[in-house]
Amino acid sequence: MTTTGAGERVELLGMLAEQRDALLMTVRGLSDESAARRSTVSELTLGGLVKHVTAVEREWTRTLRGQLFREETEADASRAGLRMRPGETLVELIDDYRHAARDTERAATELSSLDVLLRLPEAPWFPPGTEWSARHVLVHLIRETAQHSGHADIIRESIDGANTTRQLGAEWGFA
Repeated sequence: MTTTGAGERVELLGMLAEQRDALLMTVRGLSDESAARRSTVSELTLGGLVKHVTAVEREWTRTLRGQLFREETEADASRAGLRMRPGETLVELIDDYRHAARDTERAATELSSLDVLLRLPEAPWFPPGTEWSARHVLVHLIRETAQHSGHADIIRESIDGANTTRQLGAEWGFA
């Protein structure tokens, strides 16, 4: 994807979309059983990571819209969301993630400026009264998605040896 000269907002949203695509490539072709499988000492599962980044997107989208999210709710959802529950499917989790992504893009596009300051919830990692620009929120989402995409790549490789970088290279014509 080439976005050079397209403007900062387009470039940031493009980078976020690339990170999402990398995560989704990592889970491509997995069965629900594999997506729910815990393959390291960590609690993380591939389906759980998709659930987590979906919850994170939704919370930060609320922030972009000027709505404070309740950190305790997000933390509880994060812990519970590291695994797939019985009956959940990877296809449903991916669809939900794509819906959250579209909502984030709408919220970012509707902002008058990326300089808009947004109040963050009080939490041990956000001192009272902390504000971030909308730009900072988008950069944070990029960082968060990229970090979890890396986690997912390690988990996927431990499940069946698949490697996202090689998959991406093959897609782009590098064999």
